[in-house]
Amino acid sequence: MTGAALDTYLAGVDPQARRVVGELDRTIRAAYPDFDAAIKYRIFMYTIGQNWRRWVCAINATPKRVSLNFLYGVLLDDPRHLLRGGTSVLMSWDFAFDDEVDAAAVGAYVSEAVRRYDEYASNEDRILANSRAAAKASKQRRG
Repeated sequence: MTGAALDTYLAGVDPQARRVVGELDRTIRAAYPDFDAAIKYRIFMYTIGQNWRRWVCAINATPKRVSLNFLYGVLLDDPRHLLRGGTSVLMSWDFAFDDEVDAAAVGAYVSEAVRRYDEYASNEDRILANSRAAAKASKQRRG
């Protein structure tokens, strides 16, 4: 079923993005073969146990780039400093259409997100509140 969902997703994205999307999908599945995957909100999401409210990561192909999104990315270590902020807790790793996907690096980020999944799920309110407070403090320092 997932192959069909990926094919449907690929059919709807810019042809230039398809290679990167395919490489990311293979790498994500290699890091955690038990993911459930589906198209939700026009992005290709990966979750555990069909829990689409607390998905782990997602591929979002836009006309300008492909992003690998982590729902609770603010908790990831990000040793390579590749993640950019999205919402209060979401972080994204952006790929240009001609970028090579570093399978080892992507796999490490995905594996960490999976390892920390239960932490995210059981502390969602605290994580969100802390992230919002940090963003507000940062904004006040700049303003």
